[in-house]
Amino acid sequence: MLTKLQHKFFAHFHGSRLIYNTCWEDPLIDRQLLDLTPESRVVAITSAGCNVLDYLLDEPAAIHAVDVNFRQNALLCLKMALLAHTDYQALFALFGRGGWPAYRETYALVRRQLPLWARSFWDTKIGYFSSQGLRPSFYWRGGAGLFAWFFHTLLVKNSPLKRQVRQLLRAGSLEEQRELYDQVEGYVFRRAVTWTLSRPATMACIGVPTPQLQLIESQYAGGLVSFIRDSLRRVFTTVPLQNNYFWRVYLTGSYTAACCPGYLKAGNFSELGERLDRVKVHNATITRFLEENPGEYSHYVLLDHQDWLAWHDPAALKEEWDLIFQNSRPGTRVLMRSAGLALDFLAPEVVSRVRFFPHLTQPLHQTDRVGTYGSLHLAEVV
Repeated sequence: MLTKLQHKFFAHFHGSRLIYNTCWEDPLIDRQLLDLTPESRVVAITSAGCNVLDYLLDEPAAIHAVDVNFRQNALLCLKMALLAHTDYQALFALFGRGGWPAYRETYALVRRQLPLWARSFWDTKIGYFSSQGLRPSFYWRGGAGLFAWFFHTLLVKNSPLKRQVRQLLRAGSLEEQRELYDQVEGYVFRRAVTWTLSRPATMACIGVPTPQLQLIESQYAGGLVSFIRDSLRRVFTTVPLQNNYFWRVYLTGSYTAACCPGYLKAGNFSELGERLDRVKVHNATITRFLEENPGEYSHYVLLDHQDWLAWHDPAALKEEWDLIFQNSRPGTRVLMRSAGLALDFLAPEVVSRVRFFPHLTQPLHQTDRVGTYGSLHLAEVV
């Protein structure tokens, strides 16, 4: 009964608001594994759209950004409109700094360039970019943003160790990172915090459904809190933080010009603006998109929805894979992540039609700047 209630809460939460204000999949890893070319035709779950724009730097022929939550697509549409119809300063003011006083004037410049459904969303939510109030950053808005704001308040704003946290983000070596993280780790994982992190409602804010929590609990020694503790220790002590924009934005509410996603780099502004016609946005599931847009696609970026779908609706997972195979060719690549440690959510008939590359994905997974997934998988259609 409790699991069903948790699932209903998750479904309601995800179906009624923007969840992801920034992507939490490392595109440096993605682009190495995808190996996009000018002939590539990509189907990718939109999320916050950051990585869709990052893939565009590799000049694929087409990217279809697909998301069942139209709010996520509205976010990508706003980024694309700013790239096409404003300048770099306006783009970075909203999505680099997370907000500025002239946000309404900037929105007025691009409002009519948005699809009607995206315009309707932003007409009521553009205040997310206000630099005033209790949460004065876009990156503290939406579901994941609420978690980010909690993290910022805990570790930076009200923490007795806020000086060490700021030094951690500026650390010049892994040795310095380890020394500083050793000082703050105990404060991060005190009892009240670990209790909060272990709540399904907390995890729902950042897009983790109950089945994924159960995967972690069953497959990781020590359960969810140990997984989070070990993941953060790996990220903050073994991966350089100077270009880790994922955790910078969660801890500070903003990026810097040197530490930000690829679409916010000044040198990429014109290049991306010239290629935006290659990106098409679809409010749909992967299954419905493929039913309505049949074709031969070279790449699929499926994020982490498949392990959850295997528990929630295995028939829908089978239907999705049937359509992926129908709309693929030998050599088509499928990139997936999972909350679990094992690739046990795919049916044998799927596994028999693809080959995997653990010798590539396992080492790269250890360099992931985010650290929130249990495993990474690349499949190639045979």
